[in-house]
Amino acid sequence: MGKVNKTDREWQRELSPEEYRITRQKGTEPAFTGQYWNTKQHGTYVCRCCGAELFSSDAKYDSGCGWPSFFRPLNGSVIDEHEDLTHGMVRTEIVCHDCEAHLGHVFEDGPQPTGLRYCVNSASLQLKTQEKNDEETYP
Repeated sequence: MGKVNKTDREWQRELSPEEYRITRQKGTEPAFTGQYWNTKQHGTYVCRCCGAELFSSDAKYDSGCGWPSFFRPLNGSVIDEHEDLTHGMVRTEIVCHDCEAHLGHVFEDGPQPTGLRYCVNSASLQLKTQEKNDEETYP
């Protein structure tokens, strides 16, 4: 998949107001409220905006923070990192490489083998699961 370039108006037509606020305006959903924070289903988490495959459920773990947490992305090229100095903090923002959707932040307090915690807004994700007939489905 290549870079996705859409206007704000196009994103607003395609996303719910909450999805737009989080993915396009760098918002954050309240902890323990997102669709996937406590999900145990197996599959691949894709970008809500463009469908790029970002994380495997095999890398998801319960960090206790209230957002879906992963210790690594599917590969190093699907996520870009940017310094985030908002809210009086120094953090590392993570965005989808293909469409620049805001996903959340990455912290250096995760489990081994990476020691990283990719803390992601549920509204930035969609879980692609495998049914028994191997057809991909989106809940």
